[in-house]
Amino acid sequence: MRAIVIDEFGGREKLRLADVPEPVLLPDGVRIEIRAAGVNPVDWKTREGRQVPRFPHLFPVILGWDAAGVVAEVGPAVSRVQPGDEVWAYCRKHFIGQGTYCEQVVVPQEFVALKPRSLDWQQAAAVPLAALTAWQCLTERLHLAAGETVLVHAASGGVGHFAVQMAVGLGAQAIGTAGAANEEFVRGLGAEFLNYRTDDLPGRVDAALDPLGGDMLERTKRIAGRVVSIVEPGPGHLYHYVRPDGTELEGITRMVDEARLRPHVQQAFPLEEAAVAHALLENGHVRGKLVLTL
Repeated sequence: MRAIVIDEFGGREKLRLADVPEPVLLPDGVRIEIRAAGVNPVDWKTREGRQVPRFPHLFPVILGWDAAGVVAEVGPAVSRVQPGDEVWAYCRKHFIGQGTYCEQVVVPQEFVALKPRSLDWQQAAAVPLAALTAWQCLTERLHLAAGETVLVHAASGGVGHFAVQMAVGLGAQAIGTAGAANEEFVRGLGAEFLNYRTDDLPGRVDAALDPLGGDMLERTKRIAGRVVSIVEPGPGHLYHYVRPDGTELEGITRMVDEARLRPHVQQAFPLEEAAVAHALLENGHVRGKLVLTL
């Protein structure tokens, strides 16, 4: 099958199109024929070797953790889905090597959910990792309650634009930081807008979600009662690394089909142009998500 792989860590020039064996179907595995794959900041960081402390890597490494596609085959222990189902999944395994920048992926059935009927393949591929991250941070780490105020940094980005919509759906007031060019977009999600370059942080909020780290995280800890970061462990705040969860994805499917959550795809690229997508991500300021199409 066709795949984008790396043979060693490094820059975008390490990405290459290759013909690789199809993944082995596990007894509890679901083989997904991928129609579109999400591109996330973690992908280029993985390409550079930043995940080495967390995961073993099996080269040649196929990058990517988001997939939307059709079930081609299931193992004998699978009861959750069947061949022909249109599904989506956050496909992170306990090693890095068999990702989603390719034509097929095999994942445990517990990772998989039926995709929303209201989304096309590109939109669906943009959701699982980022939306699960936002949901787990808001509900499991921050325990966000109706009536509370939550500060969401990078509110126009992948995780941020889902977090704002989910916070509003939970009955909270969302304040989103972003650049001036994204003011209308962030307000359209339901958040109060703050320009991260020119506006001061609010005096006090109940909770905050941080995808930035560094100085902004330290400033945020001084004004938020509870803070969760998805990029930087450390004292004085929570840290969360998103986990695959098909049951939670089923809930996100319902949110989407009930028009309570909507992904924004800035741009889609053919599989062969993965390096172009990485360049955009590394430069920052992507609105919503980027995806690869197959």
